[in-house]
Amino acid sequence: MKRKVYLDDLPWEEALERFLGYLKELGALSPGRPERVSAENALGRITAAPVYARISSPHYHASSMDGMAVRSSDTHGASETTPKQLKVGQEAVPVDTGDPLPDGTDAVIMIEDIHYVQPDIIEIIQAVAPWQYVRVVGEDVVATEMVLPSNHRVRPVDIGAFLASGVSHLYVYPRPVVALLPTGTELVQPGADLKPGDIIEYNSRMLGAVVEQWGAIALRKEITIDDFESVKASVAAAVEEADLVLVNAGSSAGSEDFTAEAIRSLGKVLVHGVATKPGKPVILGEVNGKPVVGVPGYPVSAYISLDLFVKPLVFQKMGVVPPEPYMIEATVSRKLFSNLGMEEFIRVKLGKVGEKIIATPISRGAGVLMSLVRADGMIRVPRLSEGYNTGETVMVELFRTPEEIEETTVIIGSHDLALDVLANFLRQKYPVATLSSAHVGSFGGLSALKRGEAHCAGTHLLDEETGEYNVSYIQRLLSGRDVVLVNLVHREQGLILAKGNPRGIRGLEDMTRQGYTYVNRQRGAGTRILLDYYLREKAIDPDHIHGYEYEEYTHMGVAAAVKAGAADAGMGIRAAAVALGLDFIRIVEERYDLCIPAEYWDTPYIKRLLEVMAMPEFREEVQKLGGYDLRDCGKVMWRS
Repeated sequence: MKRKVYLDDLPWEEALERFLGYLKELGALSPGRPERVSAENALGRITAAPVYARISSPHYHASSMDGMAVRSSDTHGASETTPKQLKVGQEAVPVDTGDPLPDGTDAVIMIEDIHYVQPDIIEIIQAVAPWQYVRVVGEDVVATEMVLPSNHRVRPVDIGAFLASGVSHLYVYPRPVVALLPTGTELVQPGADLKPGDIIEYNSRMLGAVVEQWGAIALRKEITIDDFESVKASVAAAVEEADLVLVNAGSSAGSEDFTAEAIRSLGKVLVHGVATKPGKPVILGEVNGKPVVGVPGYPVSAYISLDLFVKPLVFQKMGVVPPEPYMIEATVSRKLFSNLGMEEFIRVKLGKVGEKIIATPISRGAGVLMSLVRADGMIRVPRLSEGYNTGETVMVELFRTPEEIEETTVIIGSHDLALDVLANFLRQKYPVATLSSAHVGSFGGLSALKRGEAHCAGTHLLDEETGEYNVSYIQRLLSGRDVVLVNLVHREQGLILAKGNPRGIRGLEDMTRQGYTYVNRQRGAGTRILLDYYLREKAIDPDHIHGYEYEEYTHMGVAAAVKAGAADAGMGIRAAAVALGLDFIRIVEERYDLCIPAEYWDTPYIKRLLEVMAMPEFREEVQKLGGYDLRDCGKVMWRS
């Protein structure tokens, strides 16, 4: 079979317009035949016709207060100087809230305004107006009045209105059925025993949850192996069952990518390849009058493709338009480069620092699902732009509420596992608060403070001349700034090694041996500075260490590289080695501090952190990680 590469490289808006236009001509996006459902089970459904009240609500004149029902005309002239007396049971009838008004009465006197002069006689000192404290017939809704129009998503309050107006059933559009076809010989179901090369099939669960959240029905199919006839048969079968078919993976142009050709053999491919990053190899097609979309296998690409190309289809099939995303203005914390001609979607962490919302980019990899988990929002870099400069203002699509962003403590700087524990206990103690940490190294964190982009910075920079941590660097980089240096932990740094140390590594000197591979931290990281200090002390030339230029941005990244066999050793903290069951050779105990500008010292952002750091349960949890000493946790180590 002759395979084809990308047919197109269209801007996503143009690709979507082409796709929608073609499907509309076919009538493929019209909502299905309306179905009758009970009002009680209509939550989230879309009305297919206007809903009219069958009865008025209330359907009788009802007292809205506890008191006495009276004829308003009998109270005329009542005042403090000329009180009026009414006989109970004849001129004044006792009623409770919700009771029907007795015949002949047209008002209610509140129980608080009633004065008994005799057991069967009340006295009033104020006249009442007609229909005072009375819910008249149809006050809420009048019979035949429209309760809701067509194409309305039913809310909980709407269900109450239906039942109050006598509507027990209504017509709604059917929920579109979206078939999700995971493809790939390497896929295995969650919970299976894993061997090298296996990939857990989670995309169909994730994407299915998204379409269910929109209001559609997710029809998840079994895994299809990478075989043209198998993919073709799976697509053909899914088209018979669903309103829309989503084929996950196999959308690129590799030797085992059969999705485009399978769709083409059954129907039509309108677009193959769009100018977005991630998500370029998306396929927009049609089979038997139904949309078939091929989305890339990488999870971030799949998620973004779903939002761009599947969401509009699902909402049109339901008879409504997608809600507009909530946008907020933010300042970019560091320069963002992007390729011309590609619209890029960059995940960011957000927090309010001073008067600005700061957006800090996180991992841009299409396969890094945690970049979506950790993200507070997303920046779209236009395809005719090469990115944004540091400090430039951009619009961000929010994944969290503005209120959550306002209550976020922003920590930028060196990575430490204790920060994750701190974030967890902060959320437990203060459910409104969150901690956003971006790992850019100690130098990067202090630079972020200088630019006013963080509430504090994690730092562990060793001064080689004095042996002191952090102070000299702060004095140089933050000259003139009033800051407070608070200790978080003392921790063990050393070499992270494979379990059992099969290479027999005893120290940094061994990393110069032929065939040994090292994994390093990025430039500006305190761990990188510490390594370079010891290399100079031992007269080891970095050029003699294979892998010195191989960089990871976190201690867990280093540990994962060693665990996977990509490196024999790397400098990191003991806790990272313990977490992955690896060996560890201690080199030094170092001090990890939080550098806090004085202007934030008395703000909730910092006060809450200090309270959590004082909690015994927080300290216990950190010590369980291994390699930590919290003897100075929360202590002010230095003030400028």
